Amino acid sequence: MAIIKPFKGVRPPKNIVEKLACLPYDVMNSEEAAIMAKGKPESLLHITRAEIDFPEDADPHDKKVYDKAVENFKLFQEKGFLLQDNESCYYIYAQTRNGKTQYGIVGAAACADYDNGIIKKHELTRTDKEEDRKVLTRKLNANIEPVFFTYRAVPEIDAIISNIVNNKAPEYDFTAEDGFGHHFWIIEDPEINTTLEKLFSKKVPFTYVADGHHRTAAAAGIGAERTKNNPNHTGKEAYNYFMAVHFPDHQLQIIDYNRVIKDLNGLNTGDFVKKIKENFIISKIDTSILKPAKLHDLSMYLDGKWYELTAKNGRYDDNDPIASLDVSVLSKYILEPILNIKDLRTDTRIEFIGGIRGLGFLQEKVDNGEMAVAFALYPVSMQQLMHIADTNNIMPPKVTWFEPKLRSGLIIHKLD
Repeated sequence: MAIIKPFKGVRPPKNIVEKLACLPYDVMNSEEAAIMAKGKPESLLHITRAEIDFPEDADPHDKKVYDKAVENFKLFQEKGFLLQDNESCYYIYAQTRNGKTQYGIVGAAACADYDNGIIKKHELTRTDKEEDRKVLTRKLNANIEPVFFTYRAVPEIDAIISNIVNNKAPEYDFTAEDGFGHHFWIIEDPEINTTLEKLFSKKVPFTYVADGHHRTAAAAGIGAERTKNNPNHTGKEAYNYFMAVHFPDHQLQIIDYNRVIKDLNGLNTGDFVKKIKENFIISKIDTSILKPAKLHDLSMYLDGKWYELTAKNGRYDDNDPIASLDVSVLSKYILEPILNIKDLRTDTRIEFIGGIRGLGFLQEKVDNGEMAVAFALYPVSMQQLMHIADTNNIMPPKVTWFEPKLRSGLIIHKLD
């Protein structure tokens, strides 16, 4: 069963939360981060992307950049930009997109749960990206950004959260520049905190990494390091835990994650379409843009036209958690044999576009000549994600896209 504990969060005062909170470090480059933080000395980007405090050509992985992050973190606390709560508690972090709100519980997940499989993953991680987060965590001695978890909904937990959000004003409540709403409550009642901890330990057998595999792996790695290096280790130290926002599965929806390809591997349009017809039924779409309507239907944009591609029988296996994915069908019958794209992680001819951009963005990339063809995919379901994790399978790269992204800076978890 999952171990998720309350903790003493480090948070900004209400009057600066909108200036301090920012998007996570990995959804922007250095130039974009500098623009976002311009005129905002309180922005957490001065810690998570500290290279913005150096000339434009600064290496984000240079020791002086990490040291600057530490300096800024200390300065933020000295200036009162970040203050630590006096008591351990859970927090509620809600996000609103298109009129729909999802409510997550912020708690400290156990590093041991990652090692023993209670925390389940569905993606591979890269050692270099893990190490980048480890370096920052070691130096800051804190989980500066939360990870995004889900779990199979528990009615009793839902009821507690509903009662709080319906009867208590949020500590933070603002709409970010991207139009997404962010709402935050502190659960100060000790009895409620105790009840929630017991419910997690009795009713939640597993939690699942939805977004943030590298941060999760890095946090668990730091816990293991400190356990090994502490001869007086008891298991109760703060470094045995890391910060995560836990959303019930029934409130989450994965949006599409699409692909654009730079060239047709030397084929003309006619031959390309002819090869696709061997494994798909192709229909021209009359409307300007049409999202795939169901699993195993793909939309393709080519030479100024949208097409519907329906995988023929036998081209997928719905009893296999990986072979049933449309990204697998696309790779097996189009990307690999026709376009010679065999490694999605390294091939520079393919780019991945989150569905938040809209299909018009895919069309624009093809129309302006930057790309040759675009494929829009039906989104993976939460049930598929959890089934893949439960069966210890790993998804292909760039399959799930969650929106809104968790805002960094609403709360921080110290490791001492």
